[in-house]
Amino acid sequence: MGIDITKMRNIGISAHIDSGKTTLSERILFFSNKIHAIHEVRGKDGVGATMDHMELERERGITIQSAATQVNWKEYTINLIDTPGHVDFTIEVERSLRVLDGAILVLCAVGGVQSQSITVDRQLKRYHVPRIAFINKCDRTGANPFKVRMQLREKLGLPAVMIQIPIGLEDKLEGVVDLITMKAVYFDGGEGTDIRMAEIPAHLKADAEKYREEMLDAISMFSDELAELFLGGEAIPEELIHKAIRKGTLAEQFVPVMMGSAYKNKGIQTLLDGVTSYLPDPTEVENYALDLDNNEEKVILKPNDKLPTVALGFKLEDGQYGQLTYVRIYQGSLKKGDELYNTRARKKFKVGRLVRMHSNSMEDITEGAPGDIVALFGIDCASGDTFCGGGVNYAMSSMFVPEPVISLAITPKDKKSADQMAKALNRFTKEDPTFQTYVDPESNQTIIKGMGELHLEVYIERMRREYKCEVDTGMPQVAYREAITQRAEFNYTHKKQTGGSGQYGRVAGYMEPMDSGDYEFVNNIKGGVIPNEYIPSCDKGFKEAMKRGSLIGFPIVNVRMVISDGQYHPVDSSDIAFQMAAIGGFREAYNKAKPAILEPIMKVSVEGPTEFQGNIFASINQRRGIISSSTEDGSFSRVEAEVPLSEMFGYSTVLRSLTQGKAEFTMEFEKYGKVPSSISDTLIKEYEEKRRKEQQK
Repeated sequence: MGIDITKMRNIGISAHIDSGKTTLSERILFFSNKIHAIHEVRGKDGVGATMDHMELERERGITIQSAATQVNWKEYTINLIDTPGHVDFTIEVERSLRVLDGAILVLCAVGGVQSQSITVDRQLKRYHVPRIAFINKCDRTGANPFKVRMQLREKLGLPAVMIQIPIGLEDKLEGVVDLITMKAVYFDGGEGTDIRMAEIPAHLKADAEKYREEMLDAISMFSDELAELFLGGEAIPEELIHKAIRKGTLAEQFVPVMMGSAYKNKGIQTLLDGVTSYLPDPTEVENYALDLDNNEEKVILKPNDKLPTVALGFKLEDGQYGQLTYVRIYQGSLKKGDELYNTRARKKFKVGRLVRMHSNSMEDITEGAPGDIVALFGIDCASGDTFCGGGVNYAMSSMFVPEPVISLAITPKDKKSADQMAKALNRFTKEDPTFQTYVDPESNQTIIKGMGELHLEVYIERMRREYKCEVDTGMPQVAYREAITQRAEFNYTHKKQTGGSGQYGRVAGYMEPMDSGDYEFVNNIKGGVIPNEYIPSCDKGFKEAMKRGSLIGFPIVNVRMVISDGQYHPVDSSDIAFQMAAIGGFREAYNKAKPAILEPIMKVSVEGPTEFQGNIFASINQRRGIISSSTEDGSFSRVEAEVPLSEMFGYSTVLRSLTQGKAEFTMEFEKYGKVPSSISDTLIKEYEEKRRKEQQK
């Protein structure tokens, strides 16, 4: 097919909100001749950034959906995936990381390592993605890349080493000094397209020597040859330095730090060179699949187009042309007309139209090579499905999907909206596994669940825009849980006699709280007092009973059920009889086990100017928050706290008004914690009131 895989890079750009990810990808597109004019994220030209093609993204100036595009730089092909920064869209980030081979971690030269950079870094580590750090916005007042480099080491524990230093900072930023070639690099011309190499300015010579020494010292670990030359004080060939940096980066033991300003078009071309020099190609990343025909044994996938095809559908999009599935090919190739097998749905399908995406425009292609990222049209599948060819039955390991923590009731305003709402929800749940929806059997309302207020807000807004569907929303509802606090015994007999054969089953044993895990079933039946075929029925009954607690009707967690005795009747015992007995036994013990209500506790991180720190503390204390740490960094401070989710509604508005709009916060689910008794009493009262009203109906 002619594509040299070693000349291909699959990379993503991940960073904290507002570090300039999208601006950077816009510049990468420009310098690699993919677009011919530069547009800004909040541009005055009304076009908006190429990669943010949703109207909503352009209005808010944030990236919601990751877009995929392919660019060429020198003789290399780079697949670029722009990922969102907001915690509510974690799944978008997770999915993109799953298919990336390397990443550019973008940091703001002023803000440094912010809360979201920490989350993103954790995700990169989870998937072992090698990275280059790019310190952006060196043209801003207060820019200090040296401080950011220290933060990378202290806060993220990354072995970050400068391979460039800036020439001038803030409004005097002119270019960078390349510590490998020991030359100054300037980006001239209106749009920084002309690269000019020159001697290092005299006043920076000593600094450059010092940082070069530090860099060589760090990379001498990865090359004996280089270490010898370095110790002997001899000249070191550039090629050798590149090799050592590459080796360290791929082993995740070295993070090259580059810098510039995307907005001012400085440092982008050198960053692209860095991507091609130091980030892995698809052959250098070990990807494996699980063989479903062989006890999920790990199989190493090789990017070879002669082997059976294995590809992962990592993202779905319902565009104006129908459903589009983004696919990363790990092994084999994808051709038009091929027959593939979806190992989750166990269905075969034919590859119809194959396209290469560029943000939201596309070009038709006939074949995709191993390591490539392409898109398929009109295939019925879910996000995270594996497609195989050549008779193999593999699954790429499933992606980590966090449980939703917040739900909202939505009701369509009219009949037309009702039909559109069903369509929209059907599409969104397919696209995003962290967005779920169900109809509450009691109130008959449609409930949507997600990762946070912003997450649900964006989807409601998208329903309005893309589906012309107007909905009313109820109060946000927290996903409470119930749990027991002490051990309790049960001994329950279920019998029913109604002409003909009856139902009979007795189960006895105890329930006890456990620290982790939602449910465990222990069978201690001796001497066949309950026959083996009815043991699974007891298990089933307990699971059924755990779906609704008696306090406020939420699911029960952290319970170990042990059965140790029972009785059966040769004629009247049946599967259903033992299920009913188990449910009865569970309820009997549950009320004795002092049940309590648990609520989701969020890890909240607030960042803002130090002068408002008092206000931030007060706002967290009022919300039953426990402050775990607060750090000050010059005029900026960060407060980390654990706060119950139920207290966090509308916090963004409160925080803005307390800090003149200068502070921002992010939150993610941490754990479930016990609800204080005063609040738990109110919740129980409300629940009983609701039940009473329903019974009167």
